Amino acid sequence: MTFTNPGHSGRAFLAAKERGRAALVGYLPVGYPDVPTSLNALKALCTDGDSPGVDLVEIGLPYSDPMLDGPVIQRAGTTALRRGVRTRDVFAAVEAVASTGTPAVCMTYWSLVDRYGVDAFARDFANAGGAGLITPDLTPDEAQEWMVASDAHDLDRIFLVAPSSTDERILSTTAACRGWVYATAIMGVTGIRTTTSSAAPELVARIRTLAPDTLIGVGLGVSNGDQAREVGTFADGVIVGSALVKALLDAEDAGTPDDTKALRRVVGDLTAGVRGR
Repeated sequence: MTFTNPGHSGRAFLAAKERGRAALVGYLPVGYPDVPTSLNALKALCTDGDSPGVDLVEIGLPYSDPMLDGPVIQRAGTTALRRGVRTRDVFAAVEAVASTGTPAVCMTYWSLVDRYGVDAFARDFANAGGAGLITPDLTPDEAQEWMVASDAHDLDRIFLVAPSSTDERILSTTAACRGWVYATAIMGVTGIRTTTSSAAPELVARIRTLAPDTLIGVGLGVSNGDQAREVGTFADGVIVGSALVKALLDAEDAGTPDDTKALRRVVGDLTAGVRGR
């Protein structure tokens, strides 16, 4: 099958698909527990020697009013803001991830990009080696300036759909995406779940029926390899955030904020999961 507009980040999905599995997307916020340590943590998500890593890194840009983030990500983001993280720090984060050979996208609330300057942000993000943006609070019909800037700087546009999205909304959203579409199968805030959502395969099935040439990443609170394997049976990409952030929170609570061993263990479990082991 030929996928429409795979972009830079979508190629990570396609490379995993060629290996017979779903791509693993790992989220961490820049700036927690501080900016330099967060850069090391982001690199720790990636392949390390013989230990596989995520296929795509999702860098979170902390925001003062994170409406869609669960308590784990909210705590990390609030701490990062209190300790001085700035919007421009995302460019250093992108460069750190790009140095490992792993592509990176940024998850950001739109007001941060708008305040920085849409074209300037797109320019600086692309120059740092970034692949594109996930914009949870920006819909395609309100994104004309971003459409122009992302085209000008060759960046992916990853919009969200949810179980409540109408067929018309799914069609218009997937048509506007470049890279892949983010299917959020949990209504409400994000966070770790003990079980996966029955809404997820139903939403993915709807997208595949309406827009069969679209790559689909699913985020629904995956916390371990078993859940990653389950989601990978029906999605093109498995997105994990809170479980990875929690490993960093636990490390700081233990007095070892720069220790990424627990983070690497979570990554190892997840990579084994998407690989069917």
